[in-house]
Parts: sequence; C-alpha cells; structure tokens
Amino acid sequence: MFTVARRVLRDVTLAEEVVQEVFVRLWRQPDRFDPLRGTLRSYLLIDANARAIELVRSEVARRRREDRGSRLEAPVGCDVERDAWDLVLADHLLDALGSLSRSEREAIELAYYGGHTYQEVARLLGEPEGTVKSRIRSGLLRLRDRLVALDIGAPA
Repeated sequence: MFTVARRVLRDVTLAEEVVQEVFVRLWRQPDRFDPLRGTLRSYLLIDANARAIELVRSEVARRRREDRGSRLEAPVGCDVERDAWDLVLADHLLDALGSLSRSEREAIELAYYGGHTYQEVARLLGEPEGTVKSRIRSGLLRLRDRLVALDIGAPA
C-alpha cells in the first residue's frame, strides 16, 4: 500500500498519511470490504491508490484556488485564450472520466495517472491482465466518444 501511495504522491510523508487513513477507514467501516469481490490486499491497494489520487486532486485544486488571483493579472505574452481553453478541456475530461464505470476509471487512473503497466494494474486490482486491458480500452473509447460528442476530440 505504501508503495502505491508513494508512486502516486511522490512524497513519503503524504504516502504514510494515506496508508494510515486507509487502515483507519477499514477499522471504522469494516463492512465496506466484501471478501466476495476480492482479497483484502486488493481492496487495501485500490483504496490506497484512490485516496492518494484524491489527495493529489485536492492539492491541485488548492493550488488553483491560490493561483486564481495571479491569473487575473495576465503577464505580457500570456495566451489567456489558450489557458482558458485548457481549463475547459480539463473540466470536460474530468466529467468524462466521472461517466466511466468504476472498474474502467480505476484501471485508467492506475495506468495513466499512476504510471503503471498493464501487468501492474492487473496485480493491483486483482484482475486478469486481459480484463484490465479490455477495461482500459473500453474506457478510453468511451472517453473519446464523449469528447467527440462535445466536438472536442477528433473522430476515429
């Protein structure tokens, strides 16, 4: 668990906090773990990864809030239009990720945000590698379709 959190966060102290939070959550809500859905190890790894990603996202959101004031005063040579478009794209991508099934989203997050290989993602999720590849592929296709529908992505 610690290794998963450290890979996502790239900070030992924050990774330790995530591991502690995962164990505290399990202690307070043991009924959230369903042994019929997988092993305790897989459950803890997935939860640690999800908590680490949430922490990264909250840090990014905090930095954005702090930087809002500085963005209002655009420096010379700054492409405000491009920056605004990038923010719009990021919002649409987050919405599209939220529309995926949990299994697709977790596999994509581990592979793309976590930097894991298909084999590592399969091991972390406790799923066969072929299943993980299929989930990532179907998730990416659904993301593309969603963005194309918004006239953002390029059709295949």
